[in-house]
Amino acid sequence: MLSKRILVTGGAGFIGSALVWALNQRGIDNILIADLLKTDEKWKNLVPLRFADYMEGDDLLRLAREDSPQLADISCVFHLGACSATTERDASYLIRNNYEFTRDLAAWALGRGARFVYASSAATYGDGERGMSDSADLTTLRPLNMYGYSKHLFDTHAARSGLLDRIVGVKYFNVFGPNEAHKADMRSLVHKAYGQVVESGVIKLFASDRPDYADGEQKRDFLYVKDAVEMTIHLAETASASGLYNLGSGEANSWNTLARAIFAALDREPRIDYIPMPEVLKAKYQYFTQADIGKLRASGYARALTPLAEAVADYVRGYLVPGRYLGDEA
Repeated sequence: MLSKRILVTGGAGFIGSALVWALNQRGIDNILIADLLKTDEKWKNLVPLRFADYMEGDDLLRLAREDSPQLADISCVFHLGACSATTERDASYLIRNNYEFTRDLAAWALGRGARFVYASSAATYGDGERGMSDSADLTTLRPLNMYGYSKHLFDTHAARSGLLDRIVGVKYFNVFGPNEAHKADMRSLVHKAYGQVVESGVIKLFASDRPDYADGEQKRDFLYVKDAVEMTIHLAETASASGLYNLGSGEANSWNTLARAIFAALDREPRIDYIPMPEVLKAKYQYFTQADIGKLRASGYARALTPLAEAVADYVRGYLVPGRYLGDEA
């Protein structure tokens, strides 16, 4: 499936560029990247990577809708392009960008016999009180924000129309790692906190607004981007894989644990301040996420995951301190 031309949408973005890097590590560079570069700095993610061609996402969608022969030789599509801002309030924009684009690209790919792997999101699970199983009845899920709903909308469309039996949707949990600098407020805590430590020596975390969680003990399933893309490529290569898959570490760690790992990577003593959670986030804040990755393991994915402290150290020392991107490794 990866022996012919590969399309990666969102290929200049965080996970997309990491995926291209992982393909390059395998000697694969017959890759068409599509993205919307606009005015941010994510173009820098592309500089060290090897790929055959680039086009803007609007052009890709037009060509797909026209069934253009320019796209005729693509055998595998990694559709990672989307607006990933959980605070985005323009619902119409999210519907066009995250739902309609995915719907039309999936229809084109299947019509061409191409493998289609797309990014859903763990945000589709909402507060997690209904569970976070990738085998759950999708009609029971209640996303907390419009971003999560835009992803959920395609998942339900794919299930209702029978597409999920022929494609793969991946639900990334809290991914962090190199090539995320352009994501502004959507950057991981590791990237934000590194800047805080360099500037002030202190990491700021949200105080808990619930009595059952101490400050900084809210928990997330943190996944290193290098592991995330290995999982994604595995599912693309596994012909029997279809449907939705959780991609996470399978382990919940607290923000305090993550912060201490950042200080350790920088050989500094931990100094953490707890700040009030903004009102706009309180009703939409997830206090606990943990991926059940049993379905991924059952598909044959046997690689060990990078322990959190080791992943943070690799990211901080290998990329943040020297200012490197994936592909710039010494």
